[in-house]
Amino acid sequence: MAPRSSLRLKIVTSETTTQTHCPYCAFQCGVVMTDRAAHAGAIDVRPDDDFPVNRGQMCIKGFTSAALLDHPERLTVPKIRGRAGRLLPARWDTALDFVAERLLRLRELHGPAALAAFGSGALTNEKTYLLGKFVRLALQSPNVDYNGRYCMSSAAAGQNKAFGVDRGLPFPVSDIAQTKALLLWGANCAETLPPIMQWIFAQRDNGGALIVVDPRRTDTARAAALHLQPTPGSDLALANGLLYLALEEKLIDTAYIAARTDGFDDLRRAVLSYHPAHVERLTGVSTQDQLKAVRLLAEAPSSMLLSGRGPEQQSKGVDTVLSFINLMLALGKVGKPYSGYGCLTGQGNGQGGREHGQKADQLPGYRHIEDAEHRAAIARVWGVDPAELPGKGKSAYELLDALGPEGGIRALLVFGSNVAVASPNALNVERRLASLDLLVVCDAFANETARDAHVLLPIAQFAEEEGTMTNLEGRVILRQKVRPAPPEVKTDIEIFCELARRLGAGGHFQYTSAEQVFDELRRATAGAKADYSGITYDKIRRHRGVFWPCPSVEHPGTPRLFAERFHHPNGRARFHAVHHRPAAELPDDAYPFYFTTGRYKEHYNSGAQTRRVSTLEEAKPEPKVEVHPRLAARLGVVDGDSLLVESRRGAVTFRVAVAPSIRPDTLFAPFHWGGKKAANILTVPALDPTSRMPEFKVCAVRARRVSESN
Repeated sequence: MAPRSSLRLKIVTSETTTQTHCPYCAFQCGVVMTDRAAHAGAIDVRPDDDFPVNRGQMCIKGFTSAALLDHPERLTVPKIRGRAGRLLPARWDTALDFVAERLLRLRELHGPAALAAFGSGALTNEKTYLLGKFVRLALQSPNVDYNGRYCMSSAAAGQNKAFGVDRGLPFPVSDIAQTKALLLWGANCAETLPPIMQWIFAQRDNGGALIVVDPRRTDTARAAALHLQPTPGSDLALANGLLYLALEEKLIDTAYIAARTDGFDDLRRAVLSYHPAHVERLTGVSTQDQLKAVRLLAEAPSSMLLSGRGPEQQSKGVDTVLSFINLMLALGKVGKPYSGYGCLTGQGNGQGGREHGQKADQLPGYRHIEDAEHRAAIARVWGVDPAELPGKGKSAYELLDALGPEGGIRALLVFGSNVAVASPNALNVERRLASLDLLVVCDAFANETARDAHVLLPIAQFAEEEGTMTNLEGRVILRQKVRPAPPEVKTDIEIFCELARRLGAGGHFQYTSAEQVFDELRRATAGAKADYSGITYDKIRRHRGVFWPCPSVEHPGTPRLFAERFHHPNGRARFHAVHHRPAAELPDDAYPFYFTTGRYKEHYNSGAQTRRVSTLEEAKPEPKVEVHPRLAARLGVVDGDSLLVESRRGAVTFRVAVAPSIRPDTLFAPFHWGGKKAANILTVPALDPTSRMPEFKVCAVRARRVSESN
């Protein structure tokens, strides 16, 4: 019998590969996403070898990001809370009509300031721009702010005061590899920005010295030649102490100070009270280590100081940042090659998010809402009388604390932020949210903030829409669409337009694409500090991002700032005499320990996304409180025990992780969980007087072991 011939079937698959960016942190890693259309829901994600920021590296969050697109818990239809208290599916027209009618009624009864919106550092520049415009023109309210107020606002305010402009890093991230002395202050990059470590390791391999200042001996600190471990909340005193030693050791650059700065004499007098012995008592950092650190910074031909949330999330965060800048200016480093001060921005669009109008005090382009010329410039673009623009509204926590009849804000629209978990004194925020007449949450998932929502509106995710982001370097990049969103899901831009039409402001919101919004944003920023007018989508695609300011289409963008001048009218930087002051709440007999918060590399911000990804959840299924072995012995706990941690605002029970890396007087826990595991139940809402940043990083707690049955 003749052998049977085999029949081979060729299966033709349709695949689309797109260069885009990770949905998480401000590093904005370039990624390549391949949508395998023949296999429903199959999207491969790999790092982009050619993107100059991450150069083929990516953290575990980026690798698993596509898991969110087809997640079974994803919101795919609008929902309205019915009379029985349950959220029920609704048609889009029904949901939007309901929201608009409630907003109009509440505005009529209580005035425009009774309406508010809360945005996010996760929103694209286009959405950020439209949110500010929507609140001011469609809602006619002053009350808009965003969760970036909780992240980079202190560094932004400090840089604006000292330099006249704020751009997180005033140089490309690649410059880090070339600096000869790098000081990371309160920035655990190995956990928060893992792909940046390639540049930090390159700096070390090139013969550079790495210094880390952190109350914990983190993975980042373990890579350092010198680790300073100060008492929480004492960063400003330490920075002033380093400047005292620079003066004492004649390490300052007097020629640079005379040529490029103002205000040094006042600063000199102020820091004379920061003798190293006094600073050692305040901070716990030895005089010897103080001297080592300042000599490394001053004597290196190039040096950088990069700060993270540790010193910034304090009620004196702005002054602390100014103390860092004072030090680097006095050493003559700012504006020189591979040198200066920078802020390691956290959220994906934390930089762009604070530039284009979703902050209570700002208009697009980093313009100020209380500046008559700035108001007039934006009013011309929007086609309104400047008098129609509301004034300054409430900052993030103050806005949330004013929710409900008692505070006067009756309706809140939330876009891309989980405020119930991310805010300090979280139990108070939960109560305030529950007291609203109207709470609308626009998100891809029903997070903790949505627990008392009257309406949920499902939105497109990062791979389902187009839009620009501005990463931690000030590089404007383009997130490109990989595939369509589910049929009953809308973009935030569509929601703004639909609601504006129902509120009688539709003429100002006639957009058919994100690129059309961006073109208006370009006009609105022309001539401003954050000038995007010369940036286009095509230009971003050609150059893999464009640095602002970019004032014309012929302009190549500005990768490095301050080489020739600063952004104050006279071109000079400004010193500011700042003094250490205690945290708002220090340990005492009743609450004897410091408590501070931070991150796990597997999770992001409030965890609303990452806690739904099985790989990440299995790696870090719960928050653990780090306890030094000596304190653990005092409390009678070992690894895995349950520890009740109490502040004056609430209590949380954590599983214990005994860790010699933490100070013996300090407890640390991550803030990615909500409900009864929310670290921010404990934190204090003391606000910086300038940035209105809450003091997430320092509060007083007590702790005791509890049994499993409790």
